[in-house]
Amino acid sequence: MPEPPQTPALPSELPVLPLRGAVVLPLTVAPLGVSRPLSVEAVNRALAGDRLVLLLMQQNEAEEPTLDDLHRVGTVAVIRQMAKSPGGMRVLVEGIVRARAEFLRNERGVLTALLKPIPEASDRSIEIEAHVRRLQELVDRALSLATGLSPDLKTLVATLDDPLRIVYLLASLLDMRPEDKQKLLEEDSLTVKLDAVAMALTREIEVLELKGQIQSKAEKEMTDAQREYMLRQQLKAIQSELGEGESEAAEIRKRVTDAELPETVAVAALREVDRLERMTPASPEYQMIRTYLDWMLDIPWSKTTEDRLDPIEARRVLDEDHYDLDKVKERIVEYLAVQKLRQSQGESSRAQTPAAPPAEPSTATFAAAGAEARATQPQARVARMRGPILCFVGPPGVGKTSLGQSIARAMNRKFVRMSLGGVRDEAEIRGHRRTYIGSMPGRLVQGLKSAGSANPVLMLDEIDKITVGIQGDPAAALLEVLDPAQNHAFRDHYMEIPIDLSRVLFIATANQLGTIHPALLDRMELISLSGYTEEEKVHIARLYLVPRQLEENGLSPSQLHITDDGLRRVITEYTREAGVRTLERQIGTIARKVAARVASEAGHTAMVDVREVETYLGPPKFRSEAAFRTSRPGVATGVAWTEAGGDVLFIEASLMPGAGQLILTGQLGSVMQESARAALSHIRQQASTLGIPSDFLSKQDLHIHVPAGAIPKDGPSAGVTMATAIVSAARGVPVEPDVAMTGEITLSGLVLPVGGIREKALAARRHGVRTFILPEMNRHDIGELPAEVRDDIRFVPVSTLEEVLRIALPASTTV
Repeated sequence: MPEPPQTPALPSELPVLPLRGAVVLPLTVAPLGVSRPLSVEAVNRALAGDRLVLLLMQQNEAEEPTLDDLHRVGTVAVIRQMAKSPGGMRVLVEGIVRARAEFLRNERGVLTALLKPIPEASDRSIEIEAHVRRLQELVDRALSLATGLSPDLKTLVATLDDPLRIVYLLASLLDMRPEDKQKLLEEDSLTVKLDAVAMALTREIEVLELKGQIQSKAEKEMTDAQREYMLRQQLKAIQSELGEGESEAAEIRKRVTDAELPETVAVAALREVDRLERMTPASPEYQMIRTYLDWMLDIPWSKTTEDRLDPIEARRVLDEDHYDLDKVKERIVEYLAVQKLRQSQGESSRAQTPAAPPAEPSTATFAAAGAEARATQPQARVARMRGPILCFVGPPGVGKTSLGQSIARAMNRKFVRMSLGGVRDEAEIRGHRRTYIGSMPGRLVQGLKSAGSANPVLMLDEIDKITVGIQGDPAAALLEVLDPAQNHAFRDHYMEIPIDLSRVLFIATANQLGTIHPALLDRMELISLSGYTEEEKVHIARLYLVPRQLEENGLSPSQLHITDDGLRRVITEYTREAGVRTLERQIGTIARKVAARVASEAGHTAMVDVREVETYLGPPKFRSEAAFRTSRPGVATGVAWTEAGGDVLFIEASLMPGAGQLILTGQLGSVMQESARAALSHIRQQASTLGIPSDFLSKQDLHIHVPAGAIPKDGPSAGVTMATAIVSAARGVPVEPDVAMTGEITLSGLVLPVGGIREKALAARRHGVRTFILPEMNRHDIGELPAEVRDDIRFVPVSTLEEVLRIALPASTTV
């Protein structure tokens, strides 16, 4: 037996460099990254001496290894190169010989070991020669299969005479586990080492052959335009061979199966999943289908919230959140009561239906069964309660939007608000087609997703602000949505499957009806929310506005108290609106000023009465100017309806030398200009009856002006007011200062009905009017006015202009 090779002279003690998950074999070169303080100190000590270090593999991944964590057999290596790197250093080591650490110790953060070299025999017996030739053949076979390996490897293995060097070289090149390399290092028998390397090389050859089979199988289905598809097929084949991994499409298929979707939706979803399985994730359409399936699974197809069918409790919740608004509250209570009764009737009918006895089927039996089925089908459709489609119409600040939230709370439903102000694209409602990049569903589907329920309260806010653009008419898209006979199968352009909206309670809000599409208006149940009276505003401020402002400004009720008289002064002299938004802002101003005092003066309290209001809010912004504006002839007080509620107009008429020309100013619309001409024509025709010279315009011009001149105005309801102003100017007699009027005048002097009587009456009361002239055909509107308005104002229905003049110009009327 040959002698073992001579071991180079080694010191008896060397610094130890622990390795995590790596083994450096003798007679090989390897780069190492050194970053741990323990390892850096070992490298520094080796570089300060003979550059030798003992490399021992850790038995675990510990950051601070103990002496028991290290294997005892390792490799003595020399550090050939060292370079600094961020966070540590890079070293190039060359293994020299294997050695055993007889004794390990940790001295001031440096591991050192007492060495015992382990020499290895490297003879060339016949058996060893056979093993070496087998390795050379395996290397040739591996090189023929792996195109990425260097051909120089074959030459290097063939020229090496030392079998031990061949073993360590191939072991360092093969993808062997660190544990296997450690066993190879600790093994003394060269034959066993050669067998171990041959087995590892054989396993690598099998992997390369399997890879080639997978590649051949995938290339059979590949075309020039499907190279990316081949890579996906390779991955599938690998997963199939390894028996692991689950595709994304399989996960989505499981989600669709577990979602309990309606039959038509499930069929469409599974069809898209099938398409997804045939695509590569790199395809642009793959992500489009994936997003579509996510939307399909996020829509609450059958998830609903249980309605609170207690009308008494619902009315209590509505009264708790809002003052007055009885019409809206009664409508919601009626809906809940009907739904409760129908549900109870459905349960009783199911309980009382007797089971039919079995009978021999016949033609008559089948006919009767068909008739019964046809008869019960409409009942089944009716039994499904569809939500009403309400439209709250009223000026800003009266609580339309907040009322929708209260309705949702009263019915125990989810609330979703969809603002339609400025929407001019039909796709906002119906969504975009999936063929477009970045397409998504419309706002209705998005609202259902955010609600997580199929029966939410969906508020279509500012529906009168929809405009028509080049992308279509959004109002036309809403025709299907707001039709109870159609919205059970609403089709979004993105989803392309029927979506049931019949369980949704739609509530639209608008400031005016003139801009809403007539067909859309016909589908909604209109509920008018008029402005509040002074007493109602005091109640609202006391119950809702003042407590909310106290909370927002960090005040307690004991620190600020506003009396009812103080609130009335704020309402009459600092606000002039139909709603209560400006009122709440003024109350907030008072609360902020008091909060500033409280913050600087501990214990400060404020009692805001009529006299103190001006201290906090400054001089009054509004005062009654009816007496001042009507003090001269030719000025009449009219009332008009606006989007913000009612308002008072002081229409002026003036005669001046001229040739009978009519001048109209004040940004008047065409309808209002025609009303002025009709009033003038009737006055000229009845001049003698009205106590006016028949030729009063022969040498004079008539100028009619409607302040404020910067605001556009239109409509026929100011016809009576303009006629009264013309007669007052012609007679030279002023109109009664506390009289206001409204009504359309005809060429024959008749007074026709107009709309917005409630808003106009409230506006007249705010301006101190005591007598309100309105058309006779609007007499029924008086009964719907608040009691305090009817008590403060005398309402006089009239049919002709002559009746108006008897009231407005009593001092000089001769008719």
